[in-house]
Amino acid sequence: MAEKGKASGGKKPHKNQPTSKKYKMYKIDGDKVIRQRSCPRCGPGVFLMKAKDRSYCGRCRYTEFLK
Repeated sequence: MAEKGKASGGKKPHKNQPTSKKYKMYKIDGDKVIRQRSCPRCGPGVFLMKAKDRSYCGRCRYTEFLK
C-alpha cells in the first residue's frame, strides 16, 4: 500500500546539458575547417589531449612532451 502524505512530484525540471568539447577541436578559417592536432598513430579521427607540458592520445597512449 502507498504511504499517505507524500505527493508525487511529477516531472523533473529540464536541466541544460553542457556543450560538447568536440567543437573546440576544429577551427573555421574562411570556407575551410581546420582540425586541431590529431594522433599520428591512430589517424585523423583521434585528437590529442593538450596538457600544460604534453600532448596525449587517450586511445593508444601516445605522448608528445612539449618544451
